[in-house]
Amino acid sequence: MVALSDLASALESYRGRDRLIRTLGYCCQLVGGVLVEQCPARSEVGTRLLALSSQLSHCRVILRLFDDAAMFVYTKQYGLGAEEEDVFVRCVSILSNLADQLYYPCEHVAWAADAKILHVDSARWWTLSTTLWGLSLLLGVARSLWMVLKLRHRLRNPPEAFTSRLTRGKRRTVETQICSEVLTLLSNLADLANAVHWLPPGVLWAGRFPQWLVGLLGTLSSLLSVYQAVQAGGQANATP
Repeated sequence: MVALSDLASALESYRGRDRLIRTLGYCCQLVGGVLVEQCPARSEVGTRLLALSSQLSHCRVILRLFDDAAMFVYTKQYGLGAEEEDVFVRCVSILSNLADQLYYPCEHVAWAADAKILHVDSARWWTLSTTLWGLSLLLGVARSLWMVLKLRHRLRNPPEAFTSRLTRGKRRTVETQICSEVLTLLSNLADLANAVHWLPPGVLWAGRFPQWLVGLLGTLSSLLSVYQAVQAGGQANATP
């Protein structure tokens, strides 16, 4: 009952519902892709799962029509990152916020073109939105790598006070931050691989992934995101 209650609570929030839809969509694509390619006798089931995955993905596109305002508020609050001490992290975060802010309207135009609401070439807008998404992910990878190296250096070369009994809790905090950054790095790398796959043919490995591999990478990224959200929720509840 506790697990069911936690699930219901998560689904009441937009982010929680989006994580579930994303995870289910990629899981369906993974299983459906395997069945279509490896199990001819069950190809019909695989095709239905792939269709369900497509509809869940389309559902997320519709829901993202309303994300612009929230993204704008976040970008405005971060601004030029005056409160960020690390210059590299500040620059990367500003560029990432800009890419994310531009991503949404480009995707909206692509969706509207597919829906015959706007008479423009949807393929170009999908390519532009995917490129912006990939750029944001690449910046996220760079940020996570930098943070992991910086935090590991802090652990290996701590000040004298850092190793005292009174500050062992700080050491555990840094280790937790490293773990979180590594998970974020893996999640972004999985999504970045898919983002490149969805670019026009001729760009690196664009268009070369089978359905099951796209589903596998997306499932991995989604599960890591869910795990981090659960961990963050648990830490928040444990804070007095």
